[in-house]
Amino acid sequence: MLAMLCVVSLLQSSLLYADDMYRLHYGDTVFVSVWGEDTLQKEVRVLPDGSVTFPLAGRVDVVNETTTEAQKRITEKLKAYLKDPQVTVVVTMIEGNRAYVIGKVLKSGPILLSGPTTVLQALSQAGGFDRFADLSGIKVLRNVDGKPSVLPVHYDRLIHGASLDSNVVLQPSDTILVP
Repeated sequence: MLAMLCVVSLLQSSLLYADDMYRLHYGDTVFVSVWGEDTLQKEVRVLPDGSVTFPLAGRVDVVNETTTEAQKRITEKLKAYLKDPQVTVVVTMIEGNRAYVIGKVLKSGPILLSGPTTVLQALSQAGGFDRFADLSGIKVLRNVDGKPSVLPVHYDRLIHGASLDSNVVLQPSDTILVP
């Protein structure tokens, strides 16, 4: 019995740590609940403006927040209506955590980033290149602080074990361009 409690405690702490690392994105879905308030349990999606809408709390900005930070924001808004709200926010779907592959690949489109994903892994998910792809011109398009930036991918060197720094880990909304 003691071993079982230790395992459960370890799993809970590792899940809390993982939740604190993940930041919410546009399109993600979270389940919000308030302890002891059966009518205040709802699954909500992060809207394109970066907010969720929750009963009594109204519109709450949560994009780029951890679940702990989102809980605090919702709790503060609920304090106007409830004495001591105990809010829980749990990520249920990471649909907003996507990158895109476009150009001369076999299967262009969005790629779900369910964990750290590198350029090579994303290109593999896209089925590889078509025969007219310019492998020396591959780029990652990324917004950094609202400004567009271009990261070159040295594919011809990567496959020989060189220029490993160009095999960047993708961030949500990155676009891999294969000319």
